[in-house]
Amino acid sequence: MLPEAWNKRLVDLNVRPLLNEDLVWADVVFISAMSVQREAARRVIIQCNTAGVEVVAGGPLFTMEYEEFRGVEHFILNEGELTLPPFLADLANGEPRHVYRSAAFPDMALSPTPLWSLLNMDDYASMSVQFSRGCPYNCDFCNVTALLGRKPRIKCTEQVIAELDGLYQAGWRGPVFFVDDNFIGNKRYLKKALLPAIIAWRQDKQGFSFSTEVSINVASDDELIDLLVRAGFNKVFIGIETPGDEGLAECGKGQNVNRDVIADTKHLQRSGLAVHGGFIVGFDSDTQDIFQRQFDFIQQSGIVFAMIGMLQAPPGTEHYARLEKEDRLLGAISGDNINGGTNILPRMGLDVLEEGYSALFDRLYSPQGYCARVKTFLSECQAHAWKQLDATPETKAHDEPSLSMNGPAGSGRSPNEVAMMTHTDRLEQSTRLYCLFQQSRR
Repeated sequence: MLPEAWNKRLVDLNVRPLLNEDLVWADVVFISAMSVQREAARRVIIQCNTAGVEVVAGGPLFTMEYEEFRGVEHFILNEGELTLPPFLADLANGEPRHVYRSAAFPDMALSPTPLWSLLNMDDYASMSVQFSRGCPYNCDFCNVTALLGRKPRIKCTEQVIAELDGLYQAGWRGPVFFVDDNFIGNKRYLKKALLPAIIAWRQDKQGFSFSTEVSINVASDDELIDLLVRAGFNKVFIGIETPGDEGLAECGKGQNVNRDVIADTKHLQRSGLAVHGGFIVGFDSDTQDIFQRQFDFIQQSGIVFAMIGMLQAPPGTEHYARLEKEDRLLGAISGDNINGGTNILPRMGLDVLEEGYSALFDRLYSPQGYCARVKTFLSECQAHAWKQLDATPETKAHDEPSLSMNGPAGSGRSPNEVAMMTHTDRLEQSTRLYCLFQQSRR
């Protein structure tokens, strides 16, 4: 989105530090960050100020909290497709303003293909692309709608395929994450246009698997599930939050109410989609039994990757506004869902919440707890999931990869049973060895 004539250098602080030589090279530093990177952003701004390099800041962190930052010459807030062009025009005329904002939500047709050449792909385990912005739901603890609106805005199929082509031509063959907050916000377009196009695109390609975030109602649409799997999706993240309808009603997550979420999860697993789940403790309606209920639910579901955190209140949300009136805010959110912290005073008491959360986390990620979930997940997988696990990189490029059987010939077992035995045997052996190791350390 920056002028083509500009010389550009990307410094991803997840990969390497910002060096003084970078600042000597630069005329201006553009910084984008989320809440979890708040303190790192402050350090970068100070480093730039010390070096005498101008700072331009944007992204979710600054859109919600720009008044909390000093040392930034220009803030490009909200979505850059609308706020960056006027800044660049003013900059060219020598009259840039301090703050650029917009209450409008841009057409995604304005979003250009990422400049993949700026990064070193060898530094990454996964690449990211975006199909849509916005979410049709309005959970009161989530600031997605405050930032991006409730009406999903989408890129056309040609834009998405162009981004995938760019990745492929750059040599990428690994996983790709669709970063949409709810990928299925426009199910009709997905089913009629985008997913069939991705299925066709993958026919002559090697590698590439996809993951994304969806809402639980995907489990009710077998046509959509089939298209996702055929297009190469093998993981979905779902905000499940809590097994209690009271908590779901409290936070406005009606799409999860009156559903058998464990049955929905197992249906997705059997269809070839591993489910990663988001969970929350600390709702006002939560009692002290919520920690055991969460543990039982997660273990029964076979959700191996369970991201569980304490309830927080991001600025701009209905939850934040309500707790502010009740004088129950403890400061800014950390942006880290699993750091064992919160910025609210919970009804059950902060000490009770912190102690219960810590014990729950320890139980979930003990070797026994973790491996039990893996075994439950493996027991639900159908042939497609096993093929994905055991296929070679070359065969993974096709919709029907061959299965590499690890069991003895003529054993009379199905490929699923052979693969299941192999993986669970390894898990059990690893768990036993780990426990023996822990005992020896004591």
